[in-house]
Amino acid sequence: MADLTTKYLGLTLRNPIIVGSSGLTDSIDNILELERAGAGAVVLKSLFEEQILIETEANLRKAYENDMIYSAKSESLDYIDLHIKEETLGHYIKLIGEVKSKAVIPVIASINCVSSVEWTSFARRVENAGADALELNIALFPSDMSADNEKTENIYFDIVSKILKQVTIPVALKIGPYFTNLAGMINRLSKTGINGLVLFNRFYSPDFDINTLTEKSANTLSNSAEATNILRWIAIMSGKVNCDLCATTGIHDGQGVIKQILAGATTVQVVSTLYKNGIGILNEIADELNKWMDDKGYNNIQQFRGMMSQGESTNPSAYERIQFMKYFSEIR
Repeated sequence: MADLTTKYLGLTLRNPIIVGSSGLTDSIDNILELERAGAGAVVLKSLFEEQILIETEANLRKAYENDMIYSAKSESLDYIDLHIKEETLGHYIKLIGEVKSKAVIPVIASINCVSSVEWTSFARRVENAGADALELNIALFPSDMSADNEKTENIYFDIVSKILKQVTIPVALKIGPYFTNLAGMINRLSKTGINGLVLFNRFYSPDFDINTLTEKSANTLSNSAEATNILRWIAIMSGKVNCDLCATTGIHDGQGVIKQILAGATTVQVVSTLYKNGIGILNEIADELNKWMDDKGYNNIQQFRGMMSQGESTNPSAYERIQFMKYFSEIR
């Protein structure tokens, strides 16, 4: 039987299959079940900076509106701000402690952040609670036409710089694909001192109900077709960055895992397939990977990781092709 052991962020995983941040990783019972089902590691459900800030602002707004109880100089306002944050953060810290006391697999804390203001001091508390690593999910959607591109991109470097000064545990950065020079940005981020890059975070997809004329969510769960763009960028950047690469989005089975590793991914993250097929799919994915490796004569994952990356390809231009003209011209 092949050895699926994988090194990611300096941590030893029994296999490269990580359960990504989701509702599946928000409780000790769920995480222990995922461990029994074969997960190599788990990323805890993200703390959302934006959500906490919105909740805090809403409560402060109510306080300001009640002059009978609060005033602009009231210490109660500071209490509201502190209480909401501490309550949320306290629950998270407690979860980390519980999981680390019972689970064997690595536990990666996750913070979804939009600024470098709120989370730098909290990162140290995550480390002290026992988290094995920290994943920073920076989700900045470039929809503001008045925003300066360089200023927006610098937010990533500001967050990373401040976090790395606070912690000694490994740090991974989860980013989206929306940059003016994606390859250059990935390369620059990999040189900041982070241990891994997760490609790519998946944004909310809007849709319209044409009968009620309301907005609704579309494609809440990913499909396998979404993995091809991840595959392209993992393959292009493999061997060109100073950190591990983790593939996420659209990876639903063993074949999907194998392809990403062939492209150069160190690990993969799965979520949607667990919702669709149940957590038992984790063992099936690991078994499929194991069987494929046995059939190909690979004893360990390092023997084929990156074998089909752009740097190892005999046709490297294929990874950068954006036109379908040749394909469509041959269709009759």
